[in-house]
Amino acid sequence: MNPRYSVIVPVYNRPSEVKDLVDSLLAQTSQDFELVIVEDGSTVPCRDIVEDAAARGLAVRYFHKDNEGRSIARNYGMERAAGDWFVFFDSDCVIPPDYFTKLAEAQAEIYYDCYGGPDAAHDSFSDTQKAINYSMTSFLTTGGIRGGKVSLEKFTPRTFNMGFSRTVYERVGGYREMFSEDIDMSTRIRRAGFSIGLYPDLFVWHKRRVDFRKFLRQVYVFGMSRITLQLLYPGSLKLVHTLPALFVLGVLGLLLLSVFVSPWFLLPIGLYFGAVFAGALVKTRSLRISALAVPAAAIQLGGYGCGFIKAWILKILLRRSRDINEEISIRKGK
Repeated sequence: MNPRYSVIVPVYNRPSEVKDLVDSLLAQTSQDFELVIVEDGSTVPCRDIVEDAAARGLAVRYFHKDNEGRSIARNYGMERAAGDWFVFFDSDCVIPPDYFTKLAEAQAEIYYDCYGGPDAAHDSFSDTQKAINYSMTSFLTTGGIRGGKVSLEKFTPRTFNMGFSRTVYERVGGYREMFSEDIDMSTRIRRAGFSIGLYPDLFVWHKRRVDFRKFLRQVYVFGMSRITLQLLYPGSLKLVHTLPALFVLGVLGLLLLSVFVSPWFLLPIGLYFGAVFAGALVKTRSLRISALAVPAAAIQLGGYGCGFIKAWILKILLRRSRDINEEISIRKGK
């Protein structure tokens, strides 16, 4: 009998993360799923970890292929999956033990052809990871567009916690190899007439980037990819997507005014980051995490905003739009 869910995870040189992920899947209260691991050309494979998990009773299949990118790896997994539903986690996720029990209950209550859930920081994560998680999920920095209950735009599932039916896959096809491929996929699913929704209590623990340098690179690319999505889907760019770029321009303007007019122009910047600190303190109850949330927010907004501005100038203003292969080459260099 085939499982209801096929969990598809692309992996690239992250065996320690896969160990945490499979341990959390072994602890699930419902085992009505299979795990499909697609090793995308890793030089440090996780085969031994997967074989150990299989020996401990996890229904898991392992594939190793040439490095072509995580979207192609996900498509490779879907082509070989047995379930009626395809569920996607990132390799740096840890799954709460009642995830699949809650998923089945949520689907019985409110059905979506494609669903998504939020992410959270586990107690075992580092303070930097927790600060980054706060920045990525706070209304003050993202407008709630990453799975919050309050949002400035229509909810879009993300591949760290996302699933859709086999019927959706057969109609829409797989992921495109590009940055923000989950937004592209969700857009195509919605345009095909399928329902999409958020299960707000169906969260995963998401490690995200472990340091600010990697986080900066990630959000910079996110900013660039938003312009790519606008070119693919004219009219998809909303005001909320431009806010980080406006933030960057506003901060630069205030800094210049503080130098040439009055230091009081620094006050709005101080008030904003003070609000970020206060919000993190209420959420995390940690002075250290709250202090780290300030540079995390600055990196997130600044990195995304700079990437957005650069791509807007090159691809829209100067009409130097390049092929998505440019993004693929950047990703393979990770």
